[in-house]
Amino acid sequence: MSGVALATMFLDNAVKAAAGVHAVAGLGELRKVLARIVPRDAAVFCPGATETEKAVEDLFPNRVADYAAATVTVEEVCGAIAETGTLVCSSEGGRAVQAGLLPSHHVAIVRREKIFATLNDLFSTVTASPPTNLTLVTGPSRTADIELTLAIGVHGPERLDIILV
Repeated sequence: MSGVALATMFLDNAVKAAAGVHAVAGLGELRKVLARIVPRDAAVFCPGATETEKAVEDLFPNRVADYAAATVTVEEVCGAIAETGTLVCSSEGGRAVQAGLLPSHHVAIVRREKIFATLNDLFSTVTASPPTNLTLVTGPSRTADIELTLAIGVHGPERLDIILV
């Protein structure tokens, strides 16, 4: 499957899972989308661990050092799975996978070249020493009680935006 087909499948399936999706061609467009979807006065956790995160962190005047104090997390995730519209967050390099789960709004930046067709394709790339934790995220948090009453945001963010770069 081509890279374009994988990206299209991923975005289509992410929308079906109730995520907001945005496809951008480069850093300039990424910055414009972030300025539009992240409120200027929001407490934002942006780890600044990747070159992309470093290039956008100046957009957030209320940047916080601890994700527990944030209302929004903006981070580059390690990958995505096209067949389910799922994000892959890794603890590799000391990253806190819970940083995208605690604040009420998670903005995940995904690189096109890090989209895998299936979960099996993702696991086929895991080396002999995998990260301590891989977290798979499909859409905003949702749960239902025994009467099937759906609740959003109980066990994680109530809003998920994915930006494909």
